Amino acid sequence: MTIQAMSEMHLAAEEPQPLAVHTSELILVIVVFLILVGLVWKFVVPNFEKAYAARTSAIEGGMKEAKEAQEEARAALEKYNAQLAEARHEAARIREEAREQGAQIVSEMREQAQAEADRITSTAHLQVEAEKTQALQQVRREVGTVATTLAGRIVGESLEDEARQRRTVERFIADLEGRDLDVSEVR
Repeated sequence: MTIQAMSEMHLAAEEPQPLAVHTSELILVIVVFLILVGLVWKFVVPNFEKAYAARTSAIEGGMKEAKEAQEEARAALEKYNAQLAEARHEAARIREEAREQGAQIVSEMREQAQAEADRITSTAHLQVEAEKTQALQQVRREVGTVATTLAGRIVGESLEDEARQRRTVERFIADLEGRDLDVSEVR
């Protein structure tokens, strides 16, 4: 070993080593670290625990509220469905009642129309009978007048007497009606 090598070693021994750990520094670092851990444990961890507990309770409360809201929504839906079913039944009942009332009204209107038609028909028959009777009376009067005039010309005497005139007219009409009956029987 040369001097120079020794002097270098000696110089190297006197220089501080950057990676060398000194005991006093190590103890100081450990003490500061433990104090820091103690402060964190005493002040920071409880705040984290409180925040964690608050967040947990908020989440659980929110989940509970959500479940309650879901149950309320389900109950409301069931109530709504029940009301809807009831409304449908009510609507069906009202429709059925309306159909029945409509059928009843139609039936009543038909009865009224039939009654009115019967009344009009009977009135028309009565009117026709009255007009027929009136026409027959008018024809009889005219035939009587013509027959009296003809009979007076044939007989050569005046049939001015009302009773005689009536008898003559009645006989003439009876003869005409008898001929009408004979003619209709022949046909």
